Amino acid sequence: MTAGELREKYLEFFKSKGHIMVPSSLLVPENDSTTLFTGSGMQPMVPYLLGEKHPLGTRIVDSQKCFRAQDIEDVGDNRHTTFFEMLGNWSFGDYFKKEQIVWMFEFLTKEIGLDPKNIYVTVFRGNEELGISRDNEAVGYWKEEFAKVGIEAKDTDFPEKNGMQDGRIFYYDETKNWWSRVGVPGNMPNGEPGGPDSEMFWDFGVELMIHENSEFKKQPCHVNCDCGRFLEIGNNVFMQYVKTEKGFELLPKGNIDFGGGLERTVAAKNNDPDIFKTDLFLPIIQKIEEISGKKYGESANAYDMRVITDHFKATTFLIADGILPSNTQQGYVLRRLIRRAIRYGHMLGINENFSVKISEVVIGIYRDSYPELEKNKSLIFSELEKEENKFRKTLEHGLAEFNKLAERGITGKDAFDLYQSYGFPFEITKELAKERGLKLNEEEFAAEFKKHQELSRTASAGMFKGGLADAGEQTKKLHTATHLLQAALRQVLGTHVSQKGSNINTERLRFDFSHPEKMTPEQIKEVEDLVNIKIKANLEIRREEMTPEEAKAQGALGVFEAKYGDKVSVYSAVGFSKEICGGPHAASTGELSHFKIVKEEASSAGVRRVKAILE
Repeated sequence: MTAGELREKYLEFFKSKGHIMVPSSLLVPENDSTTLFTGSGMQPMVPYLLGEKHPLGTRIVDSQKCFRAQDIEDVGDNRHTTFFEMLGNWSFGDYFKKEQIVWMFEFLTKEIGLDPKNIYVTVFRGNEELGISRDNEAVGYWKEEFAKVGIEAKDTDFPEKNGMQDGRIFYYDETKNWWSRVGVPGNMPNGEPGGPDSEMFWDFGVELMIHENSEFKKQPCHVNCDCGRFLEIGNNVFMQYVKTEKGFELLPKGNIDFGGGLERTVAAKNNDPDIFKTDLFLPIIQKIEEISGKKYGESANAYDMRVITDHFKATTFLIADGILPSNTQQGYVLRRLIRRAIRYGHMLGINENFSVKISEVVIGIYRDSYPELEKNKSLIFSELEKEENKFRKTLEHGLAEFNKLAERGITGKDAFDLYQSYGFPFEITKELAKERGLKLNEEEFAAEFKKHQELSRTASAGMFKGGLADAGEQTKKLHTATHLLQAALRQVLGTHVSQKGSNINTERLRFDFSHPEKMTPEQIKEVEDLVNIKIKANLEIRREEMTPEEAKAQGALGVFEAKYGDKVSVYSAVGFSKEICGGPHAASTGELSHFKIVKEEASSAGVRRVKAILE
């Protein structure tokens, strides 16, 4: 079964259960300052999981493209990637545990034909101190489903200490089987929803975990171990609690949030733990083999080829979604990916530009599912070519510096300075040192690198961890103010003004828009005054549901090149602004107090940026 076939089967299966399919959101999250990228299928759905009404109803299904920057260092084994697709189905106060578990078991075992003997499940063991019960309800439904195919599903506790114990269903604590926006139950503020989850694992066979020299040899075997035997393929989140002053109480209606890895599910279907052997990766691997003259089957080559494959796939999608290489924010991560891929290409002996050749293969794989890749092909190729030319010069400078250092011998600190200052890979430094018969202190390099990592992680805390949008009152007000701002800019500067990006946190809004020149002080004041007039008028914020075509006909602003669902939410500050948007919003403009622009500056060619606050 190809990945395309599996994706289509999933979407069609849940459509047959009354779900409406929605397209993937962009990899750049809208109005979410807590994260740089869309890192899960859940992220675009958070407003609806928290109570906002979805314009297409209470049952939704999608396949969301995702990127996780924090996984960069993990890429190279047979299962980790930075870019992936997350299959998702959602119930917003509609069906709950029974339907989700019955349907998921049906999909996995009947629709795509996974052997139920290889499927294992984890559930939440509860927390007595917090008054949250063990999830016996989910266990009961799983047992019923396994029994239908003749499997007695024994449930067992503390597998991390006691191993498998002939179990099929395993209880874990809140670090493994609980979801809320802020992590474990103890960290949740009053009013915050959350709930237990139930993860599904595929067993590739006991022979994969045991090697005499394996670090896992003497540890208990269990499904949440990292030995390679088990692979998580999906997670069913049951959002059923809310934190109150009295403790945890049941919500009137629960929500379902399912996320399943497309690449991992295909690997399970193939019964091969190497996701890079699936049709989503193999054509790229084969192109790298052709360019390098090396074979994937050799272990050292496999690691390098996986990094190249993942990184150039991710860069292709990121550029298509509007991210360009730079030294800050998303652009920095993109640049790092490109450079890492080129470095690992160098390790394979690839010394000519090859990024565009790899990107061409990526576009070929995903062309039908993600037409934006073909549409933005020229931009993708030109950015990759520019970045590769630039970095190859960097490599030349690094080699020249290495030759100078090598005359006196080379230390671990030298190797780190080469890496830090020139982006010169340690692997190449080590290789060159060996060729010259020089001894390199790897421990010293590792110590310097670890120190650098700790500093980097501290500096970027919270920016790469896939956080979720803050739906607090101040954010709602600033979100609403952004609508007023765009309408005011179009009235003052002209209807050529269109949104090119926005970012909102609890303190300020940032709005990027098309405009060829710097705004004058008079224009800034005119925009400010107009917004404040509309705030004082206390206009009603009205939400309507309609088709994208109807919204466009009514003059609603939106990115109409983007793929919308059959219905959209349109928010109006009655008589002034009208936009397609997912929320959250204030109830009326009078809630916004006083609007003030604090900065107007260039963002990029032909794009200006405004930062504003509510006083």
